Amino acid sequence: MKRKNIVLIGMPGAGKSTIGVVLAKRLGYKFVDSDLVIQEKEGKLLHELISEHGIEGFWKIENDVNESLNVSNCVIATGGSAIYGAAAMKHLSEIATIVYLQIPEEELELRLGDLNARGVTLKEGQTLKDLYKERSPLYEKYADIIIDCSDTPIWKLATEIERKCQNTN
Repeated sequence: MKRKNIVLIGMPGAGKSTIGVVLAKRLGYKFVDSDLVIQEKEGKLLHELISEHGIEGFWKIENDVNESLNVSNCVIATGGSAIYGAAAMKHLSEIATIVYLQIPEEELELRLGDLNARGVTLKEGQTLKDLYKERSPLYEKYADIIIDCSDTPIWKLATEIERKCQNTN
């Protein structure tokens, strides 16, 4: 693989962190969860940062952290709103193959619990359906590879991502 990292993007609940860990083990890569990097750097939970800085303030923090990632041989699971940070997405596309974990909206609703506790950036009055419609085109725009994650075991998804990444580079 020419690019030494794989970045996973997609909606909250798509399985970025879970699949990322399995994929990193398969490849012998390190695993980075950018949400955890943000929490460690800021010393606060995601929902606390959203409450304190507002949605757009949080996106700025997220963009800055993702743009500063300087890693190799890593699988990076981003937060669902990473695609709002153009500078970060440009940087990530230069250091990694970007994989969009696509999941049907209906399946997503079943997987997600309390959106606020998860640190999902919903605007006032915005529904999960609205968020899905807003973000899907952005995920597709930045993706080098799109993986359909509906009703597929994690090990199969990791195998498919590994295969497709080897074919792209």
